[in-house]
Amino acid sequence: MAEFIEVREVGLRDGIQNIKTVVPTDLKLAWIKAEAAAGVRDIEVCSFVPPKLLPQFADAAEVVAHALRIPGLTVAALTPNLKGAERGIECGVHKLNYVVSVSEKHNQANVRRTRAESIEDFGRIAALVRTLPSVRRPKLAAGLATALGCTIEGHVAEAEVVRVAVALAEVGADELAVSDTVGFADPASVRRIIKAVMAAVGEVTVTAHFHDTRGLGIANVLAALDVGVRHFDASLAGLGGCPWAPGATGNIVMDDLVFMLEAMGLRTGVDVERLIAVREIIARALPHVPLHGGIAKAGLPKGFHAASAPPQRLSA
Repeated sequence: MAEFIEVREVGLRDGIQNIKTVVPTDLKLAWIKAEAAAGVRDIEVCSFVPPKLLPQFADAAEVVAHALRIPGLTVAALTPNLKGAERGIECGVHKLNYVVSVSEKHNQANVRRTRAESIEDFGRIAALVRTLPSVRRPKLAAGLATALGCTIEGHVAEAEVVRVAVALAEVGADELAVSDTVGFADPASVRRIIKAVMAAVGEVTVTAHFHDTRGLGIANVLAALDVGVRHFDASLAGLGGCPWAPGATGNIVMDDLVFMLEAMGLRTGVDVERLIAVREIIARALPHVPLHGGIAKAGLPKGFHAASAPPQRLSA
């Protein structure tokens, strides 16, 4: 049987957080249900931030409640601080995502805290999670933002990436996402940084999060595959971007990622055609936002055979 690669949808959080148009709750729920039905098994559905800061996520609790009804779906949420983590735990999410920028200046610009303060806060979240019964204990994932470069500081030293990764692993991270937040990475730097992180954190799962700012997102996925990464974030239609990365085109395109992996003979469990059809929901929700993706535009090649069997239909 072909090797399994997990793809994780981040469009419902990272993809829309900087878009001024608030996506109606019913369309968010339709998006989640349709993408899960296409076979995506891990979706970051919201961010637990104060609604006055990001009205886009004022419906976070409602979105999570509906997503949790979908069998087999891992429901993740961004929790930028301890208070957000408390809300996520209260709502019952399966995974808490947290972000620390390796770049000190980016971290202060992004969350108005020093890097050390962010790591300390993650430690408090990890301590809280350890107090919970195992049946209620969410997985803890920490993103290493700007691990491959920063628009504010420029080059980010490998030693600093490793130091932050080890600090997060030591206080309780179950997963670490090496993140090219602003699209500076190339395949050579991806291989080098991810290998260094993997060597330093032992059995902690290392995942990858790439942006396609300079057109190298999919190439960077291949580089990460080469060194053992088996979990990748992506956004349907390439939604997203970083406010500190002028001209950024967003996350790598989920539909293109799934097509590439399946064409290579790697199983994602996702039906490419059903995934592409979900873009219609996004187009209704965000009619003035450009949607990216080559496979949606050109279609599947004649004779294309996916490595995955069609996903079973889900009820919700």
